[in-house]
Amino acid sequence: MKLSQNILLALVVLFIGTLSSCVKDSLDEPVPPSTGSDPDTETPPVEVPVEELEITELKIPTSFDFNTEKEINLTINDNSANVKYHVYAYNDEIEVGEEIVYLNEEEEEETGFEVSVDNLNHLLFSGSPSGGILEQTFVLPSYFDKLYLRRKEGFKFSSAIVQITGSDISYTYIPDTGKKASTSKAMVDDFLYCVNGSGEMFQIDPLTGNYTFISDMPMGSWTAAIDQESMLVYAVGRSNPYPLMKYDMSADTWTTVGNLGMGGPRLDYNKNDGLLYFSTGNRLYTVDPQNANVLSNWDIVGLHKKNGGDLAFAADGTIFLCSFSGLYRLDAGGSGTYNAVRISGEDLPFSPTSMTFDSNNELWLADNRGDSNLIVMDTQTGGWEYRYGPNSNSGVTFGRTINDLTTFRVFDEVTVDPDTDGDGITDSNDDFPDDAEKAFEQFTPSKYGWGTVAFEDLWPYMGDYDFNDTAINYRFVAILNADNMVVQLDIHFEVTSDGAGLANAFGIEFESIPPSLIASVTGTVLTEGFINTAPNGLEQGQDRAVVILFDNNETMLNVPTLVTMEFATPITTNQLGIAPFNPFLIVNKERGREIHLPNRFRTSLGVNDTEVGGVNQDIDGNFKTDSGLPWAINIVHNFKPPKEHIPVNQAYNFFNQWATSGGTLYQDWYKDSTGYRNEAQLQD
Repeated sequence: MKLSQNILLALVVLFIGTLSSCVKDSLDEPVPPSTGSDPDTETPPVEVPVEELEITELKIPTSFDFNTEKEINLTINDNSANVKYHVYAYNDEIEVGEEIVYLNEEEEEETGFEVSVDNLNHLLFSGSPSGGILEQTFVLPSYFDKLYLRRKEGFKFSSAIVQITGSDISYTYIPDTGKKASTSKAMVDDFLYCVNGSGEMFQIDPLTGNYTFISDMPMGSWTAAIDQESMLVYAVGRSNPYPLMKYDMSADTWTTVGNLGMGGPRLDYNKNDGLLYFSTGNRLYTVDPQNANVLSNWDIVGLHKKNGGDLAFAADGTIFLCSFSGLYRLDAGGSGTYNAVRISGEDLPFSPTSMTFDSNNELWLADNRGDSNLIVMDTQTGGWEYRYGPNSNSGVTFGRTINDLTTFRVFDEVTVDPDTDGDGITDSNDDFPDDAEKAFEQFTPSKYGWGTVAFEDLWPYMGDYDFNDTAINYRFVAILNADNMVVQLDIHFEVTSDGAGLANAFGIEFESIPPSLIASVTGTVLTEGFINTAPNGLEQGQDRAVVILFDNNETMLNVPTLVTMEFATPITTNQLGIAPFNPFLIVNKERGREIHLPNRFRTSLGVNDTEVGGVNQDIDGNFKTDSGLPWAINIVHNFKPPKEHIPVNQAYNFFNQWATSGGTLYQDWYKDSTGYRNEAQLQD
């Protein structure tokens, strides 16, 4: 019996020791200072680098709310009619993707990496000035320091890059008085559309050299051709399976027609037969633009160099082709051939990669450089001059490669842009051309991006700070009318993490909107019976408009959902507020137990119970611990939560520096940039 008692005692001691080893360090029980040591011989403490600190050891500035975004008030002054602006958060980074095999412009197979640009991926809003003023309030990630303003007047584009120097920004459009219409074709404006292997499509005004980004392409390309009448741009992707891509200039959208199955540098559209003409090496093909099928082919005889270049149709239907050996005219030969008649001299100091005719039948070419030159050449004599670029005397450079050119012509006397719905916004500028109540859109965080709200659900107790108890991806789309007033809000969301083991609900409070301003809310998922809703779909008993999107996160994991709010009367974007507004979690079906972002107010139905058992880490109810740690964080980016029990600062290498600096360092700590993440510590 005594032996059994000894064994039992040993097991109890072992169990207690095991328990204590599993309890993580926290601010609840700080380690007491050592006593009895000799101060004369005691080793001074070693300062731990901030990146090695535990999350509970971080010294966080008192005023820091863990914001990853900044608020901007933008005012655009422009008195022109029929004008639309697209406003983007802007950077000129080039992203490197997966390794691919592709044909370069020399038509040699190369192994490299897929590259993409980030110029126009962050559309924030679109709109037209009302009474000469376009004013919007929005948020963007803190690390952005520029806005890109793309101005569309009819079918003419211009742009401006605006530095973000504070929360209030004003831009005034000043017309280019130095630009004059062509004397021989007074009713037409030419614009050169350019593409490159990095996936950029941009427009150059040949009279000024000014360029404007038009779109980021699905894949980089060496080729471009325009169907003028249908307002379509075609391009062949630079890598296998060499997709034929189509850009709708009116809708501002890309689609893939089909896979051409072969790459090459030369492409143009023939308005006389409605076909694309594609060339690589010493071969010429016709391609059906409806399905990417090759219809016919010819051999080209007489090229001195078969690689590089482009082809273009002159106004009279003559085909001109350039390769790295210069400019040629193609004359039809016998037995399925074209004869290449050389026009340019043999001593061109540049390798032409692209060419196009303007409305004056001038031939424009670009060369094969990282900062391309634009060149004008005479098709009769082969004479040429540098018009723009580093080798010209214009003072205008583009800082990027032009791998192909094509010309879009705007004819003032025939350009028709109707206003189908009669709201005062022409169809090409109207995102909803058939609905008089809707015209424009505002996006948070952007048209194609996602933000994330991530929660620790043990409030008011200390959590493990993996921020995976409930994580919700979101994109808010505010629908605006012709006066830039909000008439509808679409909330796209998806629960991406449910590490809680609790049935949590998620809601949003609109702090400046009374419930009476909401006509209807549709799309919410309420199945648990503890949320009471009013006839308009809002939560009942609230002083301000509150929408509960769902009441059980366990059933919503990886389920894309749309909730739509319609307003009884249009409101300003300022009254709507800044997305994600005031989001909150309702923990385990306890309606009064709300978790909000730091320093945000609970709703009318939220309760701050200071009498809870255990150590309450949020006595003052500001949703921050005494050391400044939050229970919720908003990230204006698609956030990948850590695995269970992995604190966020162990999964993201620069979280500590960001938090302790008050958000001034590593403002993009959450991105998947090289060295930023420990992928093994993140959820799949």
